Amino acid sequence: MSLHIRLETLCCIIALAREFQAKEEVVIPDTPASPTEDWALQVLADHSEDYSLNQMRETIAEMSERQRAELVALMWLGRGDYSIDEWEACVDDAIGDFSLRACEYLLAHPMISDHLEEGLIAHDLSCED
Repeated sequence: MSLHIRLETLCCIIALAREFQAKEEVVIPDTPASPTEDWALQVLADHSEDYSLNQMRETIAEMSERQRAELVALMWLGRGDYSIDEWEACVDDAIGDFSLRACEYLLAHPMISDHLEEGLIAHDLSCED
């Protein structure tokens, strides 16, 4: 049940997400009125020059589909959608649309850094190590 993403990479992503979302101009909208509204992309649309966002996009773009799925699954695990015993099912559920748009999907969640850290803790890992 080991992760296919290096701990250093995960900690870097957590730090970049925290830095990006801590900026005043980043606004996470309420849930869209209809499922067809792509609010995750709207959140990122006005921040194309942001260093943290670009660095995070590049880091995630270099990952394999399995690694991107694990990143999404780690967030789900950290927010309590799955237990550590359901890890492989969680990763399987993240493969596909979620893993293809992992960066945008993750940044659309305002607590992403905390959820990723909680997911690491569930794996007995920490960025403090």
